[in-house]
Amino acid sequence: MSLSCGVECVLLLGCSRWAWRRCTYVGSNDSETWPLATPDEFEPVPRVCRLILAVYEPDLRNPQFPPDGGYRLNPDWVLKRVTYEDALGRSPPYLIYADHDRKEIVMAIRGLNLAKESDYKLLLDNRLGMQMFDGGYVHHGLLKSAVWLLNVESETLKRVWEETGREYQMIFVGHSLGSGVAALMTVLVVNHRDRLGGIPRSKLRCYALAPARCMSLNLAVKYADVIHSIVLQDDFLPRTATPLEDIFKSIFCLPCLLFLICLRDTFIPEGRKLKDPRRLYAPGRMYHIVERKFCRCGRFPPEVRTAIPVDGRFEHIVLSCNATSDHGIIWIEKEAEKALEIMRENKSETITVPPKIQRLERLQTIEDEHKDALERAVSLNIPHAVSTVEEPTENKEMEAGAAKANNGDSPKAEPELSSRGTNWDELVEKLFKRSESGKLMLKKESNPTQIQ
Repeated sequence: MSLSCGVECVLLLGCSRWAWRRCTYVGSNDSETWPLATPDEFEPVPRVCRLILAVYEPDLRNPQFPPDGGYRLNPDWVLKRVTYEDALGRSPPYLIYADHDRKEIVMAIRGLNLAKESDYKLLLDNRLGMQMFDGGYVHHGLLKSAVWLLNVESETLKRVWEETGREYQMIFVGHSLGSGVAALMTVLVVNHRDRLGGIPRSKLRCYALAPARCMSLNLAVKYADVIHSIVLQDDFLPRTATPLEDIFKSIFCLPCLLFLICLRDTFIPEGRKLKDPRRLYAPGRMYHIVERKFCRCGRFPPEVRTAIPVDGRFEHIVLSCNATSDHGIIWIEKEAEKALEIMRENKSETITVPPKIQRLERLQTIEDEHKDALERAVSLNIPHAVSTVEEPTENKEMEAGAAKANNGDSPKAEPELSSRGTNWDELVEKLFKRSESGKLMLKKESNPTQIQ
């Protein structure tokens, strides 16, 4: 009798301790040791948020739901708009915008539409460990969408980039479902830069807002120099490793699902999570917007923290009533704009005093953080992790040929187009089939696919 009472007491104490730790865990704990972001590196975020919101508008000249201050874009610079009907279920709607003031070409992809069956098909087209790519694992359906998108729009993007003097930056942005497509499209472009006229890696950038977990940890760290993920406080999507298809199957009982995930993850050791190569993560460098504190009501002036975490990469579900509302693009845009204004005000106060971090020093710090993250991933024995980022062979040869041509030397014969384009052609053929008219059709696959 006394033994059973003792066991019950131990069990009760254990459950109480777990409940206390889980209920007192707040989103700001994930980034409490991260340094603060600078206004220069965070400046594009509110702007790209407004571009994503612009995708929802049928007519930008007469907007129905403009954010505070309007969209602040020139409708004449919108080069292309694609709706659900135009995309035929291959990808979410998007637009291509040429910002001539800032010398940027932006492709903005909207988030999940709960009323569209085609969006669910993208999410459901995946299984754990189904799709290998570039030495890691990615979400199969989102990769399909990214391949289709690049195959359709590469000529447009290439033409615009060349017409603008090959000086503009190429930026891919997306929210929620669109963030996964944008991130994987960026990875594709980095590995097949000839599709966009040989654009340098330094001119490529991706902003994934409320990012979906779409790539394995080694890829998330490898591409942290070109992919930036923005998370608002308690957002549930970057924190749960549960497959996207299971999350949105249970969308009407999401609080119950998050609680069960939280309970399950309690019994999974951190080392086991890191060693699983199939486990997907939010991509790239993380920017965490923090605006609430434990046991305090209301929203505080937001601050933005940034890092390239390897272990402890948003691994804990936050049991919060804001876990779903923080996922909304409207709230992300509002809080990002507030945070940027605060950063600028703090910067203006140091006009008479040299800033603590000079701009060139910060750029060097960002590069060092990426190198350190790559080395840490290797030291933790993350599957398929690399200590340095190597350029694909075709990109090296293309840049070498361009450099010799600029110097007046006659470059060596370039590799045959067939050999340079084989990887891309194989990628398209493995994910799609062609109809009699030559159009790409979705291919259903039952076996895991490996693409290098």
